[in-house]
Amino acid sequence: MAVARVHVRSWQVAYRGLIPDDYLDQLRPEERATRYSFGNPDPLQPSTMVAADEGVIRGFATTAPAREPDLQGYGELWALYVDPGHWGRGIGAALASAARARLSGLGFANAVLWMLEGNVQADRFYRKDGWAPDGGRGVRSVGGVNVNKVRYRRRLDG
Repeated sequence: MAVARVHVRSWQVAYRGLIPDDYLDQLRPEERATRYSFGNPDPLQPSTMVAADEGVIRGFATTAPAREPDLQGYGELWALYVDPGHWGRGIGAALASAARARLSGLGFANAVLWMLEGNVQADRFYRKDGWAPDGGRGVRSVGGVNVNKVRYRRRLDG
């Protein structure tokens, strides 16, 4: 439930103006709490890691093999969210580093992630972490509205 609360608060702040407000306002942690898998020993399944401060979860990252058939052999950073009250404190960078290490440890040399187009703060964060857009684009329906997403890629050894 603590991870779901971080997830909802992050969406409500980071995606304001990118996703309809009424959708963001109705998000509830209880509806997201079953989405995470922690410490899954199966490397082909998603696994979520958390960052905690004084016993309170401040962020999380989920990794797995890439979902796209054209990216066989790639890992994917499925999600990385930090509680908005703790942005800029290095938690996201620590989670990104841990996620890359996990994917590398699973044998992946490259990884991808998807980001909502127009998310300037995430773009800046990921570029600083060595990710770059690779031309992959997609559309996702969120709250009854289609939003554009862009794919970023990076080598895991660099």
